[in-house]
Amino acid sequence: MFQKVFFVRRWGLLSLASLTTYVIALGLSQSPARAASPLQIYFVDVEGGGATLIVSPSGESMLVDTGNPPPNAERDTKRIYEAIQLAGLKKIDYLFTTHYDGDHVGGVLTLAKMIRLEKFVDHGDIDPSWNQNPHYEDRWKDYLSASSNRRMIVKPGDMVPLKGVQVQVVASNGEVLAQAINGGEPNPYCKDAKQKEPDKTENSRAAGFLLTFGKFTFLDVGDLTWDKEMALACPVNKLGRVTLYQATHHGFYHAMSGAPAHVWGIQPQILVVNNGPRKGLENKATYDEITKIQGLEGVWQVHLSLLNDKDHNTREDMIANIEPSNECQGHWIKAAVESNGKITITNGRNGFSQSYQTK
Repeated sequence: MFQKVFFVRRWGLLSLASLTTYVIALGLSQSPARAASPLQIYFVDVEGGGATLIVSPSGESMLVDTGNPPPNAERDTKRIYEAIQLAGLKKIDYLFTTHYDGDHVGGVLTLAKMIRLEKFVDHGDIDPSWNQNPHYEDRWKDYLSASSNRRMIVKPGDMVPLKGVQVQVVASNGEVLAQAINGGEPNPYCKDAKQKEPDKTENSRAAGFLLTFGKFTFLDVGDLTWDKEMALACPVNKLGRVTLYQATHHGFYHAMSGAPAHVWGIQPQILVVNNGPRKGLENKATYDEITKIQGLEGVWQVHLSLLNDKDHNTREDMIANIEPSNECQGHWIKAAVESNGKITITNGRNGFSQSYQTK
């Protein structure tokens, strides 16, 4: 049997099979390129606690902290789960617990009943000899029950293997990086910088990380205290310049965090404050320190601060929640980062968004 052939001008004779292969290849080459998935970061409102959901371009996820303990755990984990659903996730690949204070680890057992938590990342076992908040035994028991031999204990310099991005631990268990990363160099803001006594609470043991995606960087160090911030900042800024920074301790709470040498040294392009209506970002002096950051392009808040007067808040369209806790709807703030460095921050309350370009 003779194979059918077709005459194609300029290319001569092609078999039917060859022609089919050629047409398919031509179609694929002319189809539009599929856009790469962005890096997504959701700042979830847990009323002055901590909960940040990260979804890498690979689709893997890392949740940082789980909000408050009962009786508020159900409220907070519901808000976290709504962000998880919005991101289209079926599980959390890594739960990164910065430290064991109730507002950061309190929802772990409740959330573990709602969705699979694959791996637990933390700074190591709780130490009762440090100043612990009330009921820490219950929080620790719940954490161990939820983690069930799936823990990954990290130290400064370690990597969390979240696919699609680089996540490097910069502080953990009272220690910080020994060497500078991300182009860190001597810090001019260390001259005459204020030092504070070493903190003896669980806050100073917080684990924190620097996430890198191309030129974009995101820093989250939980409630790390002033003395540890200074250890990261002076005499060498060990973190380099940061694109997006989640303000330490819910907005430099009670001036226990927010050392100017640290905040000014990393020079964040964008600052997100995961505060509560009466926790964090307490006064105009604190906000004034923020406005002195060289190159700062935007300040976003999870809550309007109702402490003192209101002139220590950012623009209202960049605040996700403006009501007191008993009226709050729990809106989020989302950052979407594209591979070309474009960053879009969106307010879940009003849909307002603003774009930036990673420098």
